[in-house]
Amino acid sequence: MVLMAASCVFGMLLMLFLMLFLMRLSGGSGRQAEDAEARMGELMRMQGEMQGRLSAMGETLAARQVELSQVVGQRLDGMTHRIGATITEQTRSTHDNLRQLQERLAVIDAAQNNIQSLSKDVVGLQAILSNKQTRGAFGQGRMEAIVSDGLPMGAFEFQKTLSNGSRPDCVIRMPNSLPPLVIDAKFPLEAWNAFREAAAPEARRAASQQFRRDMEVHIRDVSEKYLIAGETQDTAFLFVPSESIFAEIHEHFEGVIQKAQRARIVIVSPSLLMLSIQVIQAVLKDQRMREQAHLIQGEVALLMEDLGRLDERTRKLQSHFFAAQKDVEQIVTSTEKLGRRGARIEALELEAPVAAPIPHAGPTPAAPASGAVESRTGSLRLRVVDED
Repeated sequence: MVLMAASCVFGMLLMLFLMLFLMRLSGGSGRQAEDAEARMGELMRMQGEMQGRLSAMGETLAARQVELSQVVGQRLDGMTHRIGATITEQTRSTHDNLRQLQERLAVIDAAQNNIQSLSKDVVGLQAILSNKQTRGAFGQGRMEAIVSDGLPMGAFEFQKTLSNGSRPDCVIRMPNSLPPLVIDAKFPLEAWNAFREAAAPEARRAASQQFRRDMEVHIRDVSEKYLIAGETQDTAFLFVPSESIFAEIHEHFEGVIQKAQRARIVIVSPSLLMLSIQVIQAVLKDQRMREQAHLIQGEVALLMEDLGRLDERTRKLQSHFFAAQKDVEQIVTSTEKLGRRGARIEALELEAPVAAPIPHAGPTPAAPASGAVESRTGSLRLRVVDED
């Protein structure tokens, strides 16, 4: 602003000098020259005043500039401090957020690893169930685990060959020399999966018929191969390795259940097989108890003999106690008598001795009264105390 004012004053002076120079060149009158000089002096005076004002204005502006610089510096310092604190807080918050994010990412990685392992297991299970041989091994494995956990060794046998050459999955030996029970662990899972995956009514109906036919064929095979008169039980178990499949078969295929019952084939789930194994285990335990009944009876007889001897010895000890009690009572009676005698002795009264009488020729004195005894040294009187 000061520079603009100075430039304006300099421009005005330059114009005045140009005017004066032109007037002198033009040869004007003296009056005009005086007027010009007067104007020139006025302009010089005004220039001096303006220079003073400009100087004061410059000083004021300089002071204001210093104050403004200080204020701006203070504000910049405060702003810098606030910005630094804000940046520090933001940095701390960012570090905390990054740490929490890393922890969550670690949790997510662990969950992802679990999901991957689970997906591998599911894929492996699907591969097992997609293959007939491995699927049969899976169902047989579940059945063998249930049987092995519920029955003792020797009460069952896997893959036993029967007289007709067939080999059932499991044979359970029954008590009392009864024929064994046969368990089959095969199941037509392809037809069942087709039935469950069918969405259209026609496809579902066709899959239902196929599953029914497969089940009927399998039930007939089990009945013909494993039900041998005199060698096996007249009833066999058909193991289904899934509770949901077992429930849906009973819900949607009642005819298959009835045909299995007519063929003396019982369709069992893992829970029903476990319950049946527990019942068989209880029967086997009862049989073992009965087989060992004579040993138990012998032990009971020996126990009764020991009990009789204990009773006899106890009675003898009781008689000894009675005799000892009688002896103690007699001792108490003797001590009581001794106590009474001591009390009587303690109650004796002794009199003081008297002088001996002068001998004379007179008659002999009378005998002392009853209860008194005289001697040469004095007389002793006894007072009879009645016993209690």
